[in-house]
Amino acid sequence: MIKKWYFYTSLTVITVFLSSGFKPFNLETSRWFLINEEEGTHYLYPSEKHEDYINSNIPFTGNFFVGFKEAIGYRESESKYKKINSLGYLGKYQFGIETLKSVGVHNSSTFLNSPELQEKAFIALLAKNKWELKKEIEKYEGTILNGIHVTESGILAAAHLGGAGSVKKYFKNKGKRYFRDAYGTSIRTYMKLFGGYDTSFIVADGNANVKNIQI
Repeated sequence: MIKKWYFYTSLTVITVFLSSGFKPFNLETSRWFLINEEEGTHYLYPSEKHEDYINSNIPFTGNFFVGFKEAIGYRESESKYKKINSLGYLGKYQFGIETLKSVGVHNSSTFLNSPELQEKAFIALLAKNKWELKKEIEKYEGTILNGIHVTESGILAAAHLGGAGSVKKYFKNKGKRYFRDAYGTSIRTYMKLFGGYDTSFIVADGNANVKNIQI
């Protein structure tokens, strides 16, 4: 009988001891971890309000250069590096064969299979066009011409579509006559669509080619 009493008493003590190990201690919480609701700082992600997502634009690129090149790439080919259109223009930025040669690319197959080479070719062409159109950029940037606010990025985008020569003619005719490509897109449209981006990253260089472009 006594042995049984010891057994049950010991079992009770052990049970109480083990249970106490799982009870939370009353620790003081550090103040830096707390958020004072009166401060108006709340970190609740994701938001439960549907309207918080209606106007979201992800990824956000603003007017940075990356936004400029990605916007043109999407317009030209939906950003598809291996895209060849019905007129034979190639890649994400839709280069013609002769334009590719002007920036040092002579193998279209290699070009189509190299995203890095396509990005270098795009920057090289921008540098060449910025050199060719430096007078027009200096004269017309910031002005309103034929209802369009003229910016450097808009000029460079228009040159990508129709060439520097067509952009010069556009300004020579005060924006009243302008080039359209085979699909009916005008350089005026590109000047408007892609205006306002920061293209100061591009250094004007009449001899730019893929070999001297770092990305």
